[in-house]
Amino acid sequence: MPLSEHEQRMLEQMERALYAEDPKFATALEGSGLRTYTRRRVYQAVAGFLVGIALLMAGMVAKQVWLSVVGFLVMLGCAVLAVTGWRKAPKPGEQASGGPQARHQPRQKRSFMDRIEQRWQRRRDEQGGH
Repeated sequence: MPLSEHEQRMLEQMERALYAEDPKFATALEGSGLRTYTRRRVYQAVAGFLVGIALLMAGMVAKQVWLSVVGFLVMLGCAVLAVTGWRKAPKPGEQASGGPQARHQPRQKRSFMDRIEQRWQRRRDEQGGH
């Protein structure tokens, strides 16, 4: 279930407060998410690409066509994984959910966020009045 607009704003405020209070800790937490996973995936794909080159060359030296074909396919697959992983990786300082650094939000999303924030405000006001 996705977070409401207000919940997202509250989360962003908490993230900003965490960055303000303890930037070193916040940076350590930031690196443990999707960005680290995609970076690791890209590195693994690059390593696999190099293994594919080695297989291709070994197949050529040993005059084994099938080994060269396998090496080429490994290279191709790893290249695709590296490119798709690189494109999906969030920018540094940005999180997959649009974290505190995401400044350019579409107008429609902002209005949705405003509605959710208003709902949250009403809920807080109702709870505070009891």
